[in-house]
Amino acid sequence: MTAPAPRIFVSAGEPSGDQHGARLVTALLRRFPGARIEAFGGPAMAAAGASVRFRMEPYTAMGFLEVITKLRPHLRLLTALGREFRAGRHDLVVLVDYPGFNLRLAQAAREAGIPTLYDIAPQLWAWRPGRASRLGRYAQRVAVILPFEPAFFGSLGVPATFVGHPLAERDWPTRAEARRALGISDSQRVLAVFPGSRTQEVERLWPSFREAASRLLEQGACDRVLVAGTAAGRYPGPDRFTVLGGEPTRLLAAADAAIVKSGTTTLEAAMCGTPLVVAYRVHPLSAVIARRVMRVPWVSLVNLVAGRLIVPELLQDLATADRLAQAVRPLLDPHSPERLAQVEGLREVRERLGSGGAADRVAALAAELLPA
Repeated sequence: MTAPAPRIFVSAGEPSGDQHGARLVTALLRRFPGARIEAFGGPAMAAAGASVRFRMEPYTAMGFLEVITKLRPHLRLLTALGREFRAGRHDLVVLVDYPGFNLRLAQAAREAGIPTLYDIAPQLWAWRPGRASRLGRYAQRVAVILPFEPAFFGSLGVPATFVGHPLAERDWPTRAEARRALGISDSQRVLAVFPGSRTQEVERLWPSFREAASRLLEQGACDRVLVAGTAAGRYPGPDRFTVLGGEPTRLLAAADAAIVKSGTTTLEAAMCGTPLVVAYRVHPLSAVIARRVMRVPWVSLVNLVAGRLIVPELLQDLATADRLAQAVRPLLDPHSPERLAQVEGLREVRERLGSGGAADRVAALAAELLPA
């Protein structure tokens, strides 16, 4: 007799999780043809074949006050899903990132006796390692996307498996392809500037980013400055800057060096092999709190993946135009020791992030948890 097709619930409450969840849904359906996959998600998961019974858009929020207004809808959703779990509607629950909600959903699944797989574990190693034991109590397996995470979670008794980073799944443009698409000649030295996407990020970072880039342009260290902009962003400054919207990977691939705000963009630069300097500023009170609770030596994911300092980090009062220009200048020189060392370090980071097939590895973990 053949086993009945599994009934799987996948929860992803934000756009990046919806994209990642879509790849996972595709892998699950490939492994389990006929599986019934229901979801809390968005259009990407629906297009991949999941029945999205709870759309994520009404729950998505940015900003403290906006998050407060979404608490009650999240609690109602948690209650509704808890009832479904207790009724035995699903054989497996897969949770994608979104820890504020998904950790509570993991608890509800555990209390209902449903095996749970957490895909893209929350970055508890950075801020709240004590919560990792809670994750271990509720999830039978954890899939992680950073190579140092299994050791962290394992030290706390949480079974974690490195499956590879989602960025390793993508096709990255070459320097020649990106320059051709952007109309940049091969001889031009290009500096890319990534001041962030959120309004407060741009307001805090843009003045020093702009001034550093202006100096480098005036001093002849680079020939063009390209700024990764957003529709809502404001970037007052020299007319010689070019602000580009849309997909930022072409800009990164085309650049000789970049000034980048801390975040996933630093790993995207590593995937493109583009040397970079990382900078970030938050409210002074937030910085004091962060210094007290952080449990890692660096903020850049590039340095964390490498396990050593590869890219300069200029945070808070150190993120000045003088220091930024000083750190970026040698990276624009194709023969400088600083550039050559960083290019080699970024190659190492790319190797550590794994290769394609992460979704299939997660689907294999799911198969281990499904009833025989």
